[in-house]
Amino acid sequence: MTPTQAFIEKSGHCTAPNYKPLPVVLERAHGVWAWDVEGKKYLDMMSAYSAVSLGHAHPRIIKALCQQAQQLAVCSRAYHAAPLLPFIEKLCAITGQDLALPMNTGAEAVETAIKAARRWGYQVKGIPENKAEIIVAKENFHGRTTTIISFSSEPSYQAGFGPLTPGFKIIPFGDAAALEAAITPNTCAFLVEPIQGEAGIIVPPAGYLKQVRATCTAQNVLMILDEVQSGLGRTGRMFAYEHAEVKPDGLILGKALGGGVMAVSAFLASREVLSLLTPGSHGSTFGGNPLAAAVGLEALKIIEDERLAERSASLGAYFMEQLKAIKSPAIKAIRGQGLWIGLELDPSIMPARLASEQLLAKGLLTKETHERTLRFAPPLVITKEELDYGLSIIVSLF
Repeated sequence: MTPTQAFIEKSGHCTAPNYKPLPVVLERAHGVWAWDVEGKKYLDMMSAYSAVSLGHAHPRIIKALCQQAQQLAVCSRAYHAAPLLPFIEKLCAITGQDLALPMNTGAEAVETAIKAARRWGYQVKGIPENKAEIIVAKENFHGRTTTIISFSSEPSYQAGFGPLTPGFKIIPFGDAAALEAAITPNTCAFLVEPIQGEAGIIVPPAGYLKQVRATCTAQNVLMILDEVQSGLGRTGRMFAYEHAEVKPDGLILGKALGGGVMAVSAFLASREVLSLLTPGSHGSTFGGNPLAAAVGLEALKIIEDERLAERSASLGAYFMEQLKAIKSPAIKAIRGQGLWIGLELDPSIMPARLASEQLLAKGLLTKETHERTLRFAPPLVITKEELDYGLSIIVSLF
């Protein structure tokens, strides 16, 4: 039995089976590369669902992490902490929003957005108590909490976890007319991903977000965008909504905000929305802790200093072009934006799980979604030479 097999077998005796990982045991990583317990080297084309957009162990992130950890790591929001202010100021400056509420995971930031939207609906829009409704998109993925799975359209995410939380309405993604038709006087917000990640990197039709913005403005509904995966340079702009030249009323960030070393997230919105969360109405022991603030601030600076959004735009266009040149009956569609691309397969020819396992064997890390799509989202620090290496492995599969 190999060290990998022994580890996986032993892990099965004490680890809850809520994941089905690929058969590899990673031990260390640097930049765009990772090594397993047997010393085999892999090109990381997943970057932990964009959490490692800056690459593994970025030296500036590690320096900021170590310096802050030795000074003040956690003190809770019961006190003011010096590192938090520059982080929040940077977040607001980059997004153009008035206020920011730092949390830890993306799901926590989504929950924060839901609470803020409902309170705005009651206190500003005048929706009757307990009648607020939030519209979401079919095949959305915003997290795994009980409330969030309550508005998922994926039955397996909900099975066995009821009773589910009410107050949500699901409409088709990319259909602005469906949004307009679904809005009622009790609608407080439309919560949507600019590009759906877990659904298979689904890009909406051109003009969709502009229509959504116009409808939300006209109907007095908050437009809240979940950019946990798509934000911070992934799609070739700092935020995916910038491609549509719109501005949301609320913005959810996470993953890359933690620099690949910890969970850092935030919900940002106008003063009208977030000022309604008064003391005691919401909080998190670890949210906005000094260590997270120092890492988050450095992550934002690196994205700007290293022009990672611009790198994503140029290398993403090249990557897409090269993938589209592959001629194979197994490939049904290729879609994405920047360095965030989904390769949809014909499962009767090549199931996506099998494809991800075969790429793993060849030294490339990716992961299937919904049994039909391979996702490619390498760290934004990847070079063209490293990307070409990954392409050579992908081409060899087909």
